[in-house]
Amino acid sequence: MERLYDFALANMERTVHGLAQRVPPPQAVPYKDSFVFRYVEKSVHQALVQKLARVVTGLKSARLLMEHGYLQEQGALQRILDELHEDISFLALGVIYNDHTPLHQGYLEAFYEEEFDADTALASTQKRPMISRQKIRAYIARAEGAADPSTGAELTRTVSKAYSGYVHAASPHIMDMYGGYPPRFHVSGMAGTERRAEHREDLWNYFYRSIVAFAMAAKAFGDDSLFSEIQQFSRDFEKQAGKDYAPSQPPKT
Repeated sequence: MERLYDFALANMERTVHGLAQRVPPPQAVPYKDSFVFRYVEKSVHQALVQKLARVVTGLKSARLLMEHGYLQEQGALQRILDELHEDISFLALGVIYNDHTPLHQGYLEAFYEEEFDADTALASTQKRPMISRQKIRAYIARAEGAADPSTGAELTRTVSKAYSGYVHAASPHIMDMYGGYPPRFHVSGMAGTERRAEHREDLWNYFYRSIVAFAMAAKAFGDDSLFSEIQQFSRDFEKQAGKDYAPSQPPKT
């Protein structure tokens, strides 16, 4: 399985770099007495490339945390990955179905907005708008053709809510790191505990969902060959883990 993770990450990295070459590159933009790199066109495809890059680093970080037994922190990163997967699906489906809604436009404007519009944080007047996660999930459920979009959105919300406890340090989640003989807080990691096996299995799910997200992005870039290649890899990934999901059908265009 570890070799399979290595292979998956290598494929994802290669895909990020390949797709990045298909969009106008970032430009050096003046900032204070130096510069920063920015995508000046602020396109949906440039947004997809950036989100995919964060998926790769998120998976690598979650894997490292799991290996060293820092399962609370792994859960927090997986909550981030949940939103990255949603964002990629939301943006990709809008392109695939040629359905650029006001919600997509508002999302992109918020995504590309600078954090500060002054020399110091205190002097800044920027207030980045929060795009409704509920609306994003509802759009994905409708676009994917769920028989009951509200149910699909609610299922996604439920999974996300479960991992929010790791981000916000809810008591039930914190108490997962308490135990042993004598009982104590495992503040140096939980390697060797039964919790680690659970989180190891859960990490596979995030690798698999990330592969699916990359396939969606490939479809949004209009690359059917890459889409098919990633789909085949997802099937091989299932078999290696002894799972058998129904093969995903490409979104109709």
